[in-house]
Amino acid sequence: MSSCTGFCRTILIASTALSPVALLTSIIPNPASAQTATEIPPIIVSPARHRAKPRHHANSSRSRSTRVQSAPETRQPVPVSEQLPPPPPTASISGQQALSAALRTSDSASLVTDLPGGAVWGAGGISSLPAFNGFGADRNQVTVNGMLISPACPNQMNPPLSFVNPSMIAGAKAYIGVAPVSVGGDYVGTRLDVTTAPPAFTSGPDFVTSILMSGFYRSNGNIYGVDVNATMANRDTSITYTGGWARASDYKDGNGRKIGSTLYEVQNHALSISKQTPGNLFTFEVGGQFIPYQGFVNQYMDMTFNRGLYANGRYEGVFDWGKFEARAYYHDIRHTMGFIPPDKVSDMPMDTRGQDTGYALKATIVASPHDLFRVGNEFHYNHLDDWWDPVAGTAPMMGPDKFININNGRRGRLGTFLEWERHWSREWTTVLGVRNDMVWMNTGNVQGYSNDPMVSYGMDAAAFNARDRARTDANFDGSALLRYEPNETSNFELGFARKTRSPNLYERYAWSTESMAMSMIGWFGDGNGYVGNLDLKPEKAHTVTFTAGWHDPTKKLWGLEITPYYSYVQDYIDVDRCFSPMAMGIGMGPVCDAANVNAKTGFVNLQFANHDARLYGVNLSGHVAVWDNPAYGRGVLRGNLNYVRGERTDGINLYRMMPLNGKLALDHTLGHWTNSIEVQLVGGKTEVSQVHNELTTPAYALLNLRTGYQWRNVRLDFGIDNVLNQQYYLPLGGADLVDFRSVSMMGSSPMYGYNVAGPGRSYNTRLSVKF
Repeated sequence: MSSCTGFCRTILIASTALSPVALLTSIIPNPASAQTATEIPPIIVSPARHRAKPRHHANSSRSRSTRVQSAPETRQPVPVSEQLPPPPPTASISGQQALSAALRTSDSASLVTDLPGGAVWGAGGISSLPAFNGFGADRNQVTVNGMLISPACPNQMNPPLSFVNPSMIAGAKAYIGVAPVSVGGDYVGTRLDVTTAPPAFTSGPDFVTSILMSGFYRSNGNIYGVDVNATMANRDTSITYTGGWARASDYKDGNGRKIGSTLYEVQNHALSISKQTPGNLFTFEVGGQFIPYQGFVNQYMDMTFNRGLYANGRYEGVFDWGKFEARAYYHDIRHTMGFIPPDKVSDMPMDTRGQDTGYALKATIVASPHDLFRVGNEFHYNHLDDWWDPVAGTAPMMGPDKFININNGRRGRLGTFLEWERHWSREWTTVLGVRNDMVWMNTGNVQGYSNDPMVSYGMDAAAFNARDRARTDANFDGSALLRYEPNETSNFELGFARKTRSPNLYERYAWSTESMAMSMIGWFGDGNGYVGNLDLKPEKAHTVTFTAGWHDPTKKLWGLEITPYYSYVQDYIDVDRCFSPMAMGIGMGPVCDAANVNAKTGFVNLQFANHDARLYGVNLSGHVAVWDNPAYGRGVLRGNLNYVRGERTDGINLYRMMPLNGKLALDHTLGHWTNSIEVQLVGGKTEVSQVHNELTTPAYALLNLRTGYQWRNVRLDFGIDNVLNQQYYLPLGGADLVDFRSVSMMGSSPMYGYNVAGPGRSYNTRLSVKF
């Protein structure tokens, strides 16, 4: 049962029809189903039931208890107040849509592009960074089964969503705009909670097994791979494995040109075991990832090794007074950057080791039939070491010493919250909450490749080491929601939140102003160099949203929703052109001199700095059933339109703001067939960041076709992306640093002024079999 009752827009990517698992809170055994399910192995998972609005809470409680008593092996019913009707989600992706995404992509972050205000910052083929309403990268907080995974790379090549393949995702919730304080802290944009392999149980003592295997192929990039989802369960034990492997070569754009450094190979695995008793659920999960290589067309470096291992335990219990949830986890990442030939050829190893450890405790207390209180405490600790080994024969440029970029970096956060949810009547709901997050950061001494006076390594390192680097941020957040649902066909929601995010370790502690070292820092994909700032203040976002929705009583025939929003961010962590007269550049890029400050074109060097900023826009989405009859099936027209504007109060545009964009699609189902025609529309990007020397991109439109047929336990899907082979450029793809180069003292260097082109036409197919 979701603890959020509409404080934010909650998007649920539910379990697919082919998947044997479903969210725990919707599991209710149905013996009759086992007798009739001849096409699917008998893992009994009934769909979530519509919760009618109770006239009297006590009667509703007795009704639900009677149902559960007929199946005593299931979990106990949730408290009465938890049954009060939550506001419906304003946008959703069905389980079948989530599984279908694996037909076209191996990048889990790309799923957010179907959500209102959702976009992705281009990176590697499986490492895009999600963005919502203009907030990107770690301004959004992503959890995987409740685990927080911090950046363990100066280019953020291993973001959280890269640790799960799309087919592994059983469910996800996105809290866009205004979110309750109970959801989490230390972010200013959107919270995205991803779930893999939630437990499923049968109604009997015997173990039954369900296995889903899929294989796929995409022509553009010669991409192929396999996915597996297997569950063995009885009425009190559930064991589930999910995993997948994919390999891709470089893709081609609409003109047939190969886009270099877009290849990758990845495998992710997760194994969980769950045990339930009346009113209690225990789950323990282990998993891992291995990426032997992944190219990055908008970075100077590639990923040449990434290994992740984790352990995650959680408990849920229902009691007379309410519900208690607890979680603890550990995640270890070992990461290496280098060069993948033939597009990038050199020798400059860069290594990272990161660990994330944390716990979360939350109690939901039923104070009255109309009141819920949520109180909780959570802790997250990130440890990071980032070092670059010397390269023989390159002193003083890359030797003779080891370059210490982050030494024993520590970032700890302790958060506490209190939240009150009040159902005044069937029509009116309020949610109020306050939160405190204490953030402690520190790091050890650093050193450059050399103390040679002709380079700035020694001077920068000495200045950095001489300063007190310990920082403590006391962050306070608050949230408030007023929701009004006058009837079964409309709903309105007004929300306000103050959210705070402290800088990450690289924003505060990246220290070198030498141009080559700066070029290795940054997750922005723009070819620019970055240096940290010890004096950064936390970001404080003040966000107001208003949502108005209209729909038919069943929410199946039609629906329309519009959400304008406004965020004023005090101390937004942006950048300034760096200036350091003593800096001396080696290799690539400019130094921090007057020319760097005044350059209107070309790659520049930047330092993180606080500026006040504002982001505002509107998201519009809707759907309507165009026809529905036995002869022609069901046809649904759906669409969305998103607009965001971001600028600093001094008139500088914010970087990587998605231009006006939308999608219009016609989805058709007839018997065992599913079909879709989709048009993606993106306007020209003209409002670009002057300080980044960001490039504009032209408008474009893409046509995509998809069809699928399911016969008993076998499903075949086929699709064509970019049917017309349109040549276009990714608005948030950054700069192409691979395919356009000029002669330099390094042999060749990337040329400024070229965007990353999007993929041309691709024929995609996927075969899924369930045993």
